[in-house]
Amino acid sequence: MICENCKQRPATVTITMTHDNEQIVKHYCEVCSGKNDFMPNGQDSKSKSIEEIFSSWFGIPTWSVGSPETKQSQEDELKCTSCNMTFKQFLHEGKFNCPHCYESFHEQLPSVFKRLHNGATEHEGKIPSGLKNGYQIKKEIESLRQQMKLTVENENFEEAATLRDQIRALEASLVQGGAEENGD
Repeated sequence: MICENCKQRPATVTITMTHDNEQIVKHYCEVCSGKNDFMPNGQDSKSKSIEEIFSSWFGIPTWSVGSPETKQSQEDELKCTSCNMTFKQFLHEGKFNCPHCYESFHEQLPSVFKRLHNGATEHEGKIPSGLKNGYQIKKEIESLRQQMKLTVENENFEEAATLRDQIRALEASLVQGGAEENGD
């Protein structure tokens, strides 16, 4: 596809905009995309940094639990103990100034992570669908081993033996599952 502006170079940037409930798709080359104004409300695309463009992702949604005004005023007062960065500055810039900011804002970060990661507050990674079942079994085995270690430390040997048997059964199902997959 050729750039709609200069009609000379290949289009590498696709801009999709909605105006009056009508979707408009434009295709531009890198050179022309840097020259044109694609920001809403007529803002110059070069005047905003990438941090400023994405900073709205970090903000607290208006539909969140609790009064937004009260929550916002509390967060405006929060400051990093080391660099004096406020939480409001973090929301605006989208990044911290120093490692101590993580400690200073640790209570507010889960709500930010939930917005960024579709409700998840911990990174779980991605697993190919064919390996997901085996991974879940391995994760369960590791959890049972941790429980067994604690029960042995507490000298609850009967429960530890039960956990050991569960681990062996899961390991056997894991081996059988692997043999069946290779046999197909």
